[in-house]
Amino acid sequence: MQLTEELVQYYRWLRHYGLNDSHSGNASVRDGDSVWVTPTGASADILQAADLIRCNLNELPPQGASLDTALHLSVYRQNPEAQAVLHSHGAHSVAMTLSGEDFIPIDFEGNYYFPKVPVLTVEYARYLQDAPAKVADCLASYPICVVRGHGVYAQARSLNLAYKWSCSLELSAKTAWLAKLAGSVPSV
Repeated sequence: MQLTEELVQYYRWLRHYGLNDSHSGNASVRDGDSVWVTPTGASADILQAADLIRCNLNELPPQGASLDTALHLSVYRQNPEAQAVLHSHGAHSVAMTLSGEDFIPIDFEGNYYFPKVPVLTVEYARYLQDAPAKVADCLASYPICVVRGHGVYAQARSLNLAYKWSCSLELSAKTAWLAKLAGSVPSV
């Protein structure tokens, strides 16, 4: 499978498995000195590899690229190990981090993968200006982070691993949510 087809597949899975709605989130993959990114307003249900936008790692994003393209490019520039960035809006991940406090997974798998998930606060009115540097700084040290009230960003050496981080965080947040509802939040 070509890299662009793989990117479309993972972006579609984020939608299919409930981590994004029909037109939310975005995704990118590094291809040498270039980055393939989803277009702004992309629908995961109908996106095709030919719709992806090619970006130069060291230039401004081209017209039509996702509004988060500058953020993706910042992550790649700051973290040469990163080969993929996925942005999702898992409801449990967003809900469990609205306080702005870092998220500590209470389940074994989540805690094993990321003992702490940083939660960043970015003013909505300044999101496009401030989020690229804040998220890139964070993802230089962590595989995943949450922008409070907005969504999850995962970076990894492959699309598959970034997808794993996104799904694992959502399951950990859902588990914490259910434990809280049941009144049985364990100590770890």
